[in-house]
Amino acid sequence: GEDAVGMDIVEWARKVESLGAGEILLTSKDADGTKGGYDIEMTLAVAEAVKIPVIASGGAGTLEHMYEAVVTGKASAVLAASVFHFGELGVGEVKRYLKARGIPINS
Repeated sequence: GEDAVGMDIVEWARKVESLGAGEILLTSKDADGTKGGYDIEMTLAVAEAVKIPVIASGGAGTLEHMYEAVVTGKASAVLAASVFHFGELGVGEVKRYLKARGIPINS
């Protein structure tokens, strides 16, 4: 968001985890809607700092972006919206791609 909370993203993630959050939906406002890829550096920093699942959000534009968020960014899952809304990718297509690359997929 736009409001400063006086701590960096890793501190914030640890704080919400300590307060009982079961997962973190991590959205990069800079990448959101760009279809240029997730903020891998931020995703990795948060995923390595907490024990709860981290869902990468903001920036999905290709199948490879999703794969990279899970493998390089260590996200537990990915969220995508505009690529589905505008028919650029299908949910089944994404699941098949990730599964073929060795990523566990929920049915």
